[in-house]
Amino acid sequence: MDYEVVVAPRAIKDLEDIVLYITPDRPEAAKRLAMALVERTKVLARFPNSGKVVPEFDHPAIRELILRPYRIVYRVEAGRNVVGVARFWHGARQALVADDI
Repeated sequence: MDYEVVVAPRAIKDLEDIVLYITPDRPEAAKRLAMALVERTKVLARFPNSGKVVPEFDHPAIRELILRPYRIVYRVEAGRNVVGVARFWHGARQALVADDI
C-alpha cells in the first residue's frame, strides 16, 4: 500500500525561500530546482524508508533524501501510512536541531 506524502508548511516555506533566493539571477534554474525537489519526494509514497537516517537525530523514523546540495528531511509514520516532509535543507547550513523538524 502506498503512503500518503504530506509536505509541512515549513517545508513549503523552505521551497519558497529557495526559489526567491535563486530567481533574481537564474529564474528558470530556480523553477527547475523546486520542481526537482518536489519530484524527488514522490518516491516516498512507494518507498518511505528509501532515504538514510538523519545523523543528527539517529532515529529510524527521521530520514533524508539527498538532491545535492539539498537534504529532504522527512518522518515516516508507518502506523498511519504517512510520510511527512519536514524540511528542504541546504547542506551548507548548520546541522538540524529538533526545532527544525
